[in-house]
Amino acid sequence: MSWVAAVARLRARREPGVLVTVATVRGHAPRRAGAKLVVGRTETWGSIGGGNIEAVAIDRARELSGAAWPEPELMEFALTDKVTGRHGVQCCGGAVTVLLEPLPVVQAVAVFGVGHVGLELARILARHHLDLHLIDTRPDMLADARLGVLADAVAQIHVHHTPLLPEEVLAELPPGAHVLIMTHDHAEDAALCDAALRTAGLGSIGLIGSSAKWGRFRQRLATEGGHDTATIDRIKTPIGIAGITAKEPATIAVSVAADLLRSFEEDRHQDRHEGRNEDRNGAAPNPVGALPYAPTAGSG
Repeated sequence: MSWVAAVARLRARREPGVLVTVATVRGHAPRRAGAKLVVGRTETWGSIGGGNIEAVAIDRARELSGAAWPEPELMEFALTDKVTGRHGVQCCGGAVTVLLEPLPVVQAVAVFGVGHVGLELARILARHHLDLHLIDTRPDMLADARLGVLADAVAQIHVHHTPLLPEEVLAELPPGAHVLIMTHDHAEDAALCDAALRTAGLGSIGLIGSSAKWGRFRQRLATEGGHDTATIDRIKTPIGIAGITAKEPATIAVSVAADLLRSFEEDRHQDRHEGRNEDRNGAAPNPVGALPYAPTAGSG
């Protein structure tokens, strides 16, 4: 399997990994610059030369995969019989630099309702590295001709036509998926809000609509749904950047997308802060914020 196919497989599995590349070679080495290895949780694809170089790189790659927000790293190896590495001796006589590039699991976003605003939002979010789920009960909203504007998407698009119960898609979403509810039918919106609050493992839940709409929904979620106040407060409404009040679909979509992307950044900063705290407390190996891993000549 090519390294490109291996990366695609990890992406499809929503499994973190690391792309390992021989960046530079001086003198004799097992592989030339450009050789690649993809490291998953339990599998690897390709090779950067085997032996100590590859084994150490795999060890470090799996450490990086377990970090909250890993950064790319360089590792240097001296290939000499005077150096005993962690996994044996390689005495080709040269030196190798290896680049480790983390392949994190991307964010997942589910847009329930691909009407005027939903399609504009999909066009914006499709330009980002996301798993983007588009759900609608109306087949014409998901027609190939209509979604053709997403043909050059960076995101991976998953289309769900659910003519009866769109809330069933919630159970199919990946853990941590962010949900945006903006269907054409307020009854459908209400059912989705109730189902989302009952679905474990979701990320944020956003609802489009007015304060009057939310007032009715909130009462129903409490009285008919039996949800407590803290649970209901998980739903954010209105969605979008405060202060942007224009009602054109494209403007609303820009506002909603910007607010969502800002929340991603806030989560990233929080995770990095928690990683640094765990490092100080000695609770987490290789947390974000640690110094880059740089093996000495004794590791080559």
